[in-house]
Amino acid sequence: MTNTDTLGGRFTFPGTSLTVHRMGYGAMQLAGPQVWGPPRDSEAAASVLREAMALGIDHIDTSDAYGPHVTNQLIRATLHPYPKNVVIVSKVGGRRGEDKSWLPALSPAELRSGIQDNLRHLGLDAIDIVNLRMMSMTPTEGPLDQELAVLLELKREGLVRHIGLSNVTARQVEQAQALTEIVCVQNHYNLAHRGDDALIDALARQGIAYVPFFPLGGFTPLQSSTLTGVANELGATPMQVALAWLLHRSPNILLIPGTSSVAHLRENVAAASLVLPAKGLAALDGIAR
Repeated sequence: MTNTDTLGGRFTFPGTSLTVHRMGYGAMQLAGPQVWGPPRDSEAAASVLREAMALGIDHIDTSDAYGPHVTNQLIRATLHPYPKNVVIVSKVGGRRGEDKSWLPALSPAELRSGIQDNLRHLGLDAIDIVNLRMMSMTPTEGPLDQELAVLLELKREGLVRHIGLSNVTARQVEQAQALTEIVCVQNHYNLAHRGDDALIDALARQGIAYVPFFPLGGFTPLQSSTLTGVANELGATPMQVALAWLLHRSPNILLIPGTSSVAHLRENVAAASLVLPAKGLAALDGIAR
């Protein structure tokens, strides 16, 4: 069963004129293996970006740490000058080690350098939204005021238009909101990993976007006999059902599933048209209990 909402409907980031479809695209997988170096096939990677535009996707999530630099350079080479309706969201707070590790980069100099790298490699004068990404394995309490002060300075300079947060706790969101408007939160969340349920609901009441990373399980894809059963009944893939469930979960959830395959991209987009029956929703809701 399908609905008529193209790409899951639309969402406007609070306090902005930025409106996007709820089904977006995460560009992490455009880089090489382990998100390092160039893609195996640069033309195939570029084809994914072109197809995303053709399908109407207008929300691209990226980071200069992907590659590093490779993904942003590919986005620029393929899509620049960008369509006026496209919103590019990037993040700072992390960097890559020479051993391909993911390391914190949260000092004032590193944050400023991260913004400048994003601007240069994307070919932008300003980034629509920048997420401050905390680099602990899981969200960990701690002050964000020094890091946010740097982003606010960059915002005053016109290099950053709006600010979001990533990998943070509900308390950190509240603390950040005392300092500046937060337009989105990007945390780990999916059908089986639902620790942010209360946060999602609180953000929805405020009209703030919640953008789940690893919506399909990340490096350990979701596996559930219940999920597979609902998918079989709908004639869809389990991953399509998992995405459809997220869109149903709350109207402030924006999706950025990543892929390096045009066929997979089309499958992800088709998930936005799925209608989950009440029985299927109840079964899916029970997976994390």
